[in-house]
Amino acid sequence: MRHYHRTQVTPELVMAAADEYFAMLHLARQASSPRSRVYAGELGTVKVSAKPEGGHYTFIEAETDQVGESRLDRNVKRFFVRIHRQAEPSHKLAAAY
Repeated sequence: MRHYHRTQVTPELVMAAADEYFAMLHLARQASSPRSRVYAGELGTVKVSAKPEGGHYTFIEAETDQVGESRLDRNVKRFFVRIHRQAEPSHKLAAAY
């Protein structure tokens, strides 16, 4: 599955946060470049990239090798929440139901 997120956090900080977060999930970093990473482990494989987009925004794309809503996909969404909290620490996230 592919997941997208737009943030004001710089691509460098996004990649540093991805290294930290996916290491906590016991996913090993297999390949990397300055703005993209590939992590793999028991949960599967995820490719994360962060590109500057239109002014001060960063476009984050994460692609997993899983089908449907897997544990890895849910963890990618949690990673996006972490990035959102990094950009706006005072913002309270609430359920929409």
